[in-house]
Amino acid sequence: MDRILSVLEKNPRLSNKEIAVMLGVAEAEVEKKIRELEEQGIVKGYRAMIDPEKADNQYVTALIEIKVQPKFSRGFDDIAARISQLDEVESVFLMSGGGFDLCCTVTGEAFQEVALFVANRLSPMEGVVSTATHFILKKYKEQGVLFIEQQKDDRGTISF
Repeated sequence: MDRILSVLEKNPRLSNKEIAVMLGVAEAEVEKKIRELEEQGIVKGYRAMIDPEKADNQYVTALIEIKVQPKFSRGFDDIAARISQLDEVESVFLMSGGGFDLCCTVTGEAFQEVALFVANRLSPMEGVVSTATHFILKKYKEQGVLFIEQQKDDRGTISF
């Protein structure tokens, strides 16, 4: 992986100057490379990782597995694209193994809101055979970022 991509993945808030110093290259080179990565669609965007519990976020997130009937010559891409267009859907993945083909994440204000989305918008969609909804109760780690506090051992060091 490109060294600049690796740095951006870990901390997208670093300035071009800070990245240049870290990598031992000119700031102009970093700026040019990042612009190219964005123009080529390799870098899709930058997001903050928010701890929903500490932010007092009252939303619920569900991971929804979807069994589909793929279209001839278009495979899974056609239905995945249609699911991706739904405003409630945050992400969509093609999966292997198990009994489901696609997986999506959806966030709503309440369990009922997500359940109604599945019942009224996702399940009736042409090509969707079945779904299984799993509500995420607590995040421990996401995209390499820990959401749990590390337990501190205050017993001290003991040597014999």
